[in-house]
Amino acid sequence: MIESEVKNLLKQLAAGEKNVDEVMLKLKMEPFENLGFAKPDFHRGIRQGTPEVIYGAGKTKEQIAAITKALLDKGQERVLITRMAADAAKFLSEHEKFRMTENAEFAFFYNELSGIGMVGEFPKPDADGKIVVVTAGTSDLPVAKEAVYTAKYLGNEVTELFDVGVAGLHRLLGNLETIFDAKVIIAIAGMEGAIASVVGGLADCPVIAVPTSVGYGASFGGLSALLSMLNSCASGVSVVNIDNGFGAAYQASMINHL
Repeated sequence: MIESEVKNLLKQLAAGEKNVDEVMLKLKMEPFENLGFAKPDFHRGIRQGTPEVIYGAGKTKEQIAAITKALLDKGQERVLITRMAADAAKFLSEHEKFRMTENAEFAFFYNELSGIGMVGEFPKPDADGKIVVVTAGTSDLPVAKEAVYTAKYLGNEVTELFDVGVAGLHRLLGNLETIFDAKVIIAIAGMEGAIASVVGGLADCPVIAVPTSVGYGASFGGLSALLSMLNSCASGVSVVNIDNGFGAAYQASMINHL
């Protein structure tokens, strides 16, 4: 159940088309469904404003399809799947319920680089500000694209500013207008993670730093970047977990919708 459905029920109650008991029954019915291997949360959109998102890693393609179908059947307009393998994406794209045809109810989108999949269509942005996604290098693109598509799924206008790390700082300084125009910035970097501090020292908006697992041995799979970002002397920089482009975009969206 999503917020618009709840509003529709309340309007029907106010118009006398439904009575109190009918509305209460609808609200109480099936807040989740037990699929055996998962319990999709149908009321999350009411509680948090955003419906459940599927974490695809570790799930079979059949499990992802079943959870997706359950969410759609309960009125969810679109479903986002993160960390989705290519074979699972192929399975969903060919699924009877999700196949993209001229008369299909749902379209299917997949970006293999980020592992982001989506059943449905991206909504029009409904926030006033812009989210700018900045990366230090091209190797950070998988995490960056996860952030970009998640932010778009959540109804945000997104600007991409890629490969502008400190090894060639003039590339970032040549895009200051983009930095100054942002309401929220997601700064993504591996290695020593310096881009977050640089952006944080320029921007007048919240900066959400995302360390990536990009780098040589002493980067310890992103731990060096994580610690650098946590120790940033730039005000207004917060940090999410290593490679967590989804979490950064979700937080950025919440800020952008305030």
